[in-house]
Amino acid sequence: MTDAVTNPANATKGLPSLAGFSAPIVAGLGLILGYLGGNAAGLGLVGALVGAALGALLAYAAAGAFDAASPVKFASNRTAGRWTMIALYGLIGLALGLVPGLVAGVLIGAVMSWFAYWIVRGDYRKGVPPYATPGQVLWHNAFLFICGAIFFFLIAPIVTIIPLSFNAEAFFTFTPEMLALDPAGYSLRHYEDFFTNSDWQLAMRNSLIIAPFATIIAVTLGTVAAIGLSQSHVPGRQAIMAILISPMIVPLIISATGMFFFYSAMGNWLEANLGMSRELTGYIKVILAHAALGIPFVIITVTATLVGFDRSLTRASANLGAGPVRTFFKVQMPLILPGVISGGLFAFITSFDEVVVVLFVGAAAQKTLPWQMFIGLREQVSPTILAVATILVTFSIILLTTVELLRRRSERLRGMSPG
Repeated sequence: MTDAVTNPANATKGLPSLAGFSAPIVAGLGLILGYLGGNAAGLGLVGALVGAALGALLAYAAAGAFDAASPVKFASNRTAGRWTMIALYGLIGLALGLVPGLVAGVLIGAVMSWFAYWIVRGDYRKGVPPYATPGQVLWHNAFLFICGAIFFFLIAPIVTIIPLSFNAEAFFTFTPEMLALDPAGYSLRHYEDFFTNSDWQLAMRNSLIIAPFATIIAVTLGTVAAIGLSQSHVPGRQAIMAILISPMIVPLIISATGMFFFYSAMGNWLEANLGMSRELTGYIKVILAHAALGIPFVIITVTATLVGFDRSLTRASANLGAGPVRTFFKVQMPLILPGVISGGLFAFITSFDEVVVVLFVGAAAQKTLPWQMFIGLREQVSPTILAVATILVTFSIILLTTVELLRRRSERLRGMSPG
């Protein structure tokens, strides 16, 4: 063991004291996780003691205390060291709790091995200046922990429904077979019901009809409005902007009530004067209502993209003889396209996930997927809702990932560093 690791002063490498700081901290986390794991098996005290002991051993291993007698060089090869620690925890969990214990052990081992290296190697100081005081370092890492806890608080309920959607039983709970990771406790029956049930398929078809049309309208009107409002000579543009983005500020139930009265009158006029069927006017009303909800997202994203747009390019295009329309499609549109697509994706998600407005404006023929999920919760508790929710979560993750990639591309086009 090197003096840089054991010496509290750490004058050589600047690493924290092993015996006086790193080992007790890692042992403390091991004690907490060991107590939680042991408490599940009714051995809370034993689990806490074993967890603390393993935590201290991990700290010494990460510092290289056992490198001379071990084929794995923990200090120099962090990847191999972490995998060895994860395997150790996994074997302990397998011996104590079979397959569920193995999974829990692997997860705890991943956390503990990362934490051991993070503390022992001084990585917790990597986001702060070298001259930062211990209090500043503590606040920096506490702030990151608070952000992580908030993220977990927001994500945990969503993640929980994913394994539940594979439940072999018609229950909204984890069965003993699922907790034991028995294959018999898992099934795709709820996904099969979604793809074969006529009610769910009608709702999916309506959502796939309404959302794209609403997105097209929202993108067209929102982009035009954003370009117009970005001109400094437009009078009252701040007030106009506030009015246009009001649908995302006003409580949705109020917007839905106003849309009900407005679009009901419009639907009656279309039926009486243009001879449209009630079903067609129902689709038109819902599409227009969802477009109104999506326009603010398009305006905001396109306006943000236009902030870095070089106006001299449009003037140069005009000087070369191009008209406004040609200038827009050949010069301006390619540069603001990432913002337009991002706004369109947000508008699509808004329409695809919306349920309150469609309840007010639409009829049974326009029943969308969220509406059918609402019916499933209110009238019949069907686990198929969990399968649909998992599909929607996956779909939303794909769209949001696309939005992030487009944001980074937009920043690169504007010469900014993607953050």
